[in-house]
Order: sequence, then structure tokens, then C-alpha cells
Amino acid sequence: MFLSQPMTSQPDPQRAAGQAGARGWMDRLAREAREAAELAPWASFAVDSRGRRAPEEQDPMRTVYERDRDRVTHSTAFRRLMYKTQVFLNEEGDHNRTRLSHSLEVCQVARSIGGALRLNEPLCEALALGHDLGHPPFGHRGEVALDGLMQGHGGFRHNAQVLRVVDRLERRSPEHPGLNLTHEVRAGLLKHESERDWPEDLQPRLASPCLEAQVVDLSDSTAYNKHDLEDGLLAGMFTEADLRAESALWRRAEEVVEARHPGFLAGSLDPKLRIARVTNEVLGLCIGDLIRTTDAAVRALDPARAAEVQAHDRLLVRHGEELAPEVAELHAFLYRRFYRHEHLQRFLSFAREVLEGLFEALVADPSQLSPWYRTWVDEVGLERAACDYLAGMTDRFALLEHERLVGALPAGFAPLRDGTRA
Repeated sequence: MFLSQPMTSQPDPQRAAGQAGARGWMDRLAREAREAAELAPWASFAVDSRGRRAPEEQDPMRTVYERDRDRVTHSTAFRRLMYKTQVFLNEEGDHNRTRLSHSLEVCQVARSIGGALRLNEPLCEALALGHDLGHPPFGHRGEVALDGLMQGHGGFRHNAQVLRVVDRLERRSPEHPGLNLTHEVRAGLLKHESERDWPEDLQPRLASPCLEAQVVDLSDSTAYNKHDLEDGLLAGMFTEADLRAESALWRRAEEVVEARHPGFLAGSLDPKLRIARVTNEVLGLCIGDLIRTTDAAVRALDPARAAEVQAHDRLLVRHGEELAPEVAELHAFLYRRFYRHEHLQRFLSFAREVLEGLFEALVADPSQLSPWYRTWVDEVGLERAACDYLAGMTDRFALLEHERLVGALPAGFAPLRDGTRA
């Protein structure tokens, strides 16, 4: 149950702005007044938050969503994303994306879209920066492995794990477990969890997420489509010619580049520059389309407040009729030519064997858990405590622990070694 009570009245924008001008700086009241003056009526206003599970005094300088964003940014789980796989194993290249760089790119896209639509940017930021905190080592391959290991013990899903991280596993205050984030951020982080898995204290589960959460969801796929194009091309897993033949969105982006830089694509001998120029256009096309289509959809519904968006049974943040099939075609290409590539399939087997070996070693000898997780066993059981411990590991720590507790790493997977590609 949420104990903090939401504010029920909007601040006076003129009074707060006058106070801020007199002081020369903006406190929380002035920031809330700026929201009231500048955000769309269907945005999520900080003063309307349903609050936190444990009551806290309001911060004098920051809104509740700015405070949540900052708590995510300073968390241990966020720092670990630097050494967690996005697609490639961390050691496979200095220029490949990690979970941390991906989260920052999602945040940038979400700010671009949310700001243009006059939504609450700090809420977009908090959700974007926190959306992958529940990912284990080795990316989605690690998630598949842990879900298999936890069959019979509740399974493993990274969206559910992110709530475990921010609610229970992060430790920042003796007054409460976790980060004690707002109701809205916690619900937005869960994304697509089923009704069966929706926590009681976040009920009722509404028909749709708030617009800020919808923006972050599409920003996630927009960001990874762009950076997976770059990473896959530079790793040699597919070619520009493959994309030209199989992706209308790629061809559309090349047309924009050719119009802006005549002859560049055909004449350039710098593949990295050429790829960067086209993928940036892919990103720009998708962001612009999302802004225009979403604006039209929201104005057609004409909600008076955020609650009406969440009661609507169709997502409003979406691509238009022309670009949507091209985005779907590109994603299908990446799934077929990149995510299912034989190198990444070998990585899946490797990740499964590493995590299976670690899980079995920890369950057999719980003294090998870190000290805090040994006490965690008493609360959640040995298997779940071992799973939480494994999910928090970075790639490199998991590999080191496997060598220490199990032995030599599994054979059959050789990381790419041409990582610092110019």
C-alpha cells in the first residue's frame, strides 16, 4: 500500500515563477509550476504521483520523477550495466554497445520524443535509464538460461527482475528496502508483465501505460534497431547490400543521405562513416514518424488528463501506416540475419553452460554466495537467492566466478577479437 499522499492541486505557475526569478534558481515548487504551464494536459504531472511505498519528505529541489531518475543513475545495478552484454559479449569489442550505452541511447531517444510531445521528460528519463536493470549477464541469452534454471521456482523474466532490483535488491537507506521509487516509475518498468505477475500494490493494472512509458517502450526498439544495424554491419554479420535488398527503411534512409550528400555513398571509402550516416537517418526517420503519428493519435482521442490515456485500450505511441511495415521488416531482417546468426547461437549455448555451472555450484555450496545474499536465502529460498545473485553479475565477473567455482570455460564459442574496429 502506498503511504505517501499525492498532491491534489496544481501549483500556481505565475507565483512559483516569480519566486524562482527572485531567487535566481528553481526549487521543486517552481519545477512543478513549470510542468503545469508547459506540459500537455495528458502528460504525467509530478504532483499527481500516487507516491512511494515508504513515506518520505519531499525533496526541496527536485520533483518526484527527477528524484527517481537520480536514484536509478546512482544505483549499483545501473553501474553494472557497463559490463553487461547488449548483443555481443563485453570483451568482443570496445565499440560494441553494452547495456549501459544502450540505456543511455534509449534515454536520448525518449527525451527527443517526449519533449516534442510535451510529456514529462524526467519520468521518461527514469524509465529509460532503469528499464534494463533486471537484465542478467550475457543479455537475452542469459535471460533464457536463467528462466530454464528457475523452472519450478517461478521462472525468470527481466521485466519482473527489474522490479526486484529497485524494490528489494538495491540497498540505499536503512529506512526502507530498495530505491523506494514512485508508483508510476515502478509500474512503467514492468512493461508487459501479465496480470498474473502484476504486483498487488500496483493494482489496478490499467488498460494502457502512461504516455511516457509508451514512449520509452518504442524508444527502446528504435534505439536497438539503429545500434544493432551498426554493430552487425561492423562485425560483418550482414552487409549494406543485404540491407539494400531486404529493407525498405534502409533504402529510404540512403535516399535521404544521397539527397543531402550527392555521391557520398557510392564514393566513400570509409565504411564506418557511411554506416553511421545511414543509420542516423534511420533513427531520425523513426523518431520523426513516432512524434507525428503519436501527436495525431493523442489529439484524436483528446484526453483531458493522463488517466484517460491509461483507460484507453489501444497504445497511442506508434508508427504511422507507411513506416510501421518498414520498421517491422527491418526488425525481421535483424532477427533473421543478426540475432539468429550462428555466432550468437553459439553464444547462447555458452551462456547457458556458464550460468548452469554457476547455479549448480552456488546451490550446492551457498557459502560461495556473497555475504548479503547468504542472508537473503532465509527470505526467498536458496534457488531464488542464487538466481538474484547471478542476475546481478556482469559478464566478466560471471566468467571469473565460473573459472573459480566450476573450472575451465565451456568450449565451442570463440569471442570476436577484432573489437576496436576503426
